[in-house]
Amino acid sequence: MSLTTPEPDLALPVDPVKLDGLSVVLPCLDEAGNLPRVLDAWRRACIASARRWELIVVDDGSTDATGRVALTATRRWGDVTLVSHARNLGYGAAVRSGIRAAREPWILLSDGDGQFDPFDLSTFAPLAERYDVVAGYRLERADSIVRRANGALWSALMRHMLDLPVRDVDCAFKLLRTELVRDLPVMSDGAMVSAELLARLLRDGARLVEVPVRHRPRTAGRSTGARPRVIARALRELQTVRRALPPTAAPLG
Repeated sequence: MSLTTPEPDLALPVDPVKLDGLSVVLPCLDEAGNLPRVLDAWRRACIASARRWELIVVDDGSTDATGRVALTATRRWGDVTLVSHARNLGYGAAVRSGIRAAREPWILLSDGDGQFDPFDLSTFAPLAERYDVVAGYRLERADSIVRRANGALWSALMRHMLDLPVRDVDCAFKLLRTELVRDLPVMSDGAMVSAELLARLLRDGARLVEVPVRHRPRTAGRSTGARPRVIARALRELQTVRRALPPTAAPLG
């Protein structure tokens, strides 16, 4: 689904649409090198696009200074919350912890790696009046050819196995209505969580729209998404989730 926005009348002032309240959930694993600038960028983006906000850093058992960086931010600013896992539980477990901690009516799921531009939130906020889920897709993915190929195959597999009509399942830029996701029986502890969230929301009748977002190269830390054990875990969880879901998805729109 494409989104077309008319050109504004530049002669008239245009007030940006702001969300009533936003919880930005940032799962992190060894992201100390990225987190300071990521939090700073998200705070500035939230000022522009939300009336109230909180930034929730979920430290999923990091072995670097991620927790200390987040704790310093919580002491400096009143809008940052740290949720810590004593050991690495997986991306899905971190997402679930962040959702449980969220207190605002909207949740923005992203990552702590700095590969997404928080200011793309300004194109998402106006759509919250008509949709329950605004899902980003990477217009130009700034990853290696191997990661791009893996991502395309995974999204195709999700469309086939889960009837999930989304072009970029694992894009870490999703705006979700909190009341719809808080009590979802999400099972995935690993990378399967993004697909499971969307599949359950659509089966519950959520209204979804897809919007292009910018994607940037990682400048610090290392991605873990392509590790064989991460992929194997996701495939195991796929079978479990597929058996647990209702047989058909609600139509996109």
